[in-house]
Amino acid sequence: MSRKITLDSGLRIITVPQKQGTQAVTILILVATGSKYEKEEENGISHFIEHMLFKGTKKHPSSFEISEILDEVGGAYNAFTSEDYTGYWAKVRKENFDLALDWLTDIFFRAKLESKEIEKEKGVVIEEINMIHDDPMSYIGCLWQELLYPHQPAGRQITGSKKTVAELNREKIINYLKAQYVGKNTIVCLSGNLEEKEAMRKVKKSFSRIGKKESWKKVKVIEAQREPAYFLETRKTEQTHFCLGARGYNSFHPWKYNQALLAVVLGGMTSSRLFEKVREKMGAAYYIYTAVSADPDTGFLVTQAGVDNAKLKKVIAVVLGEYGKVTKKKISAKELKRAKEYLKGRMTLSLESSDERAIFYGLQELLEKKILTLEQIFAKIDKVTAEDILKTAQSIFIPEKLNLALIGPFEEKSGIGKLLKI
Repeated sequence: MSRKITLDSGLRIITVPQKQGTQAVTILILVATGSKYEKEEENGISHFIEHMLFKGTKKHPSSFEISEILDEVGGAYNAFTSEDYTGYWAKVRKENFDLALDWLTDIFFRAKLESKEIEKEKGVVIEEINMIHDDPMSYIGCLWQELLYPHQPAGRQITGSKKTVAELNREKIINYLKAQYVGKNTIVCLSGNLEEKEAMRKVKKSFSRIGKKESWKKVKVIEAQREPAYFLETRKTEQTHFCLGARGYNSFHPWKYNQALLAVVLGGMTSSRLFEKVREKMGAAYYIYTAVSADPDTGFLVTQAGVDNAKLKKVIAVVLGEYGKVTKKKISAKELKRAKEYLKGRMTLSLESSDERAIFYGLQELLEKKILTLEQIFAKIDKVTAEDILKTAQSIFIPEKLNLALIGPFEEKSGIGKLLKI
């Protein structure tokens, strides 16, 4: 069972004790800021800051000294940035809780952010951008976001562009930190084998210096699609990677569970419809899957695959065909049950570790301002009927919501975009 307190600064502390079955404890800091909060000319700054906090503090001046602290006790640690949040975490044996808390607060509050290190890290991040671009399986997701949300923060790459990264400087970084890394924008989540009251007392003390002012707000997402949208990046590749899907529902919509189950049925598991048809029967792809994204202000369902160039049009027709089928006929009771049990099973297994439990509880509070237990979520999943999924599919899979992004050896005159019909 989780517990939450809110300090005068607005900082929220969540505890998720787990006395049995683990000797580990995870400390997770979540900040409600990411690429959706950035100005166009500073795109990538949230992600860049995530990198910079590991480059040295006054107490531990180099990245090596930062790393060796938790390496010496076998700890795991990392950070991540998304469109909506940035996170920093450390996972250690329960005996090393104080060490991990000191380590996290040191990088969070006392990073040096030296100009020379900023310049060096620009090279690292630019190589990360190059790596993503050179990997069509990764980069197609970036093109998909840009296709759905052109000319707005929701469609920009989390890493930023080479141009925006090159133009970052210490002043911009410090101003962004002061504006966004404040109490009302931050959650500390503690999970695992911990002494709850004592751990909470220590976190209160460690974060007593956090700022109290209001943070920047996100720019409102514009959903303005009126007809099918298509984007092709021509490359000489051995296979074509594509994202094909439609706008869906955000994390606050009651149909988000319907949407999640629909994705599982279509391509969320190896016994799903699209995996069976495209990989097992057609032999046209090594990977194909359907997934959903349900963020506070955006949502979509998408099928991604890397397919034989010669079979691309056939595969697209199969995907669209399955989209059409679920709008005309209810899925079977067997399919529905399998999808529900798959979703519940995956969620249960993912929460075996303290770090995943911290993320599960912390992100709910950060993004939705409420926390549901696994049992409460399962109850909502169990209530979904085949009729609910039919209605959800009918509302999502309509021509004006369809989108297709591709990377492959095709020209615009190939006519692929004309396939976007259900």
